[in-house]
Amino acid sequence: MMAGTHTEQSEDQDQRVLPDHPWQTVVWDDPVNLMSYVTYVFQSHFGFEREHAERLMLQVHESGSAVVAEGAREAMELHVEALHGYGLWATVRQAGSA
Repeated sequence: MMAGTHTEQSEDQDQRVLPDHPWQTVVWDDPVNLMSYVTYVFQSHFGFEREHAERLMLQVHESGSAVVAEGAREAMELHVEALHGYGLWATVRQAGSA
């Protein structure tokens, strides 16, 4: 086998398109915000029912983070910006990356 063939083959493999995964808004636990406030934010911003908002808040509190929304990257970035406005720690990640 010629030396250049292996390099060209590796470059072709590196350029393969991976399936498009949705993006996620992740809320992280912090030592500042009260659990009741986080529940309120989830209800106010996302329109979640109280029970759903409380489940997500408890997941944030007990596990350190929770995925609160999933979809197009731009929409998830808008959620993160809004959550920062409420004083919550939130980030965007591609689904399957954690």
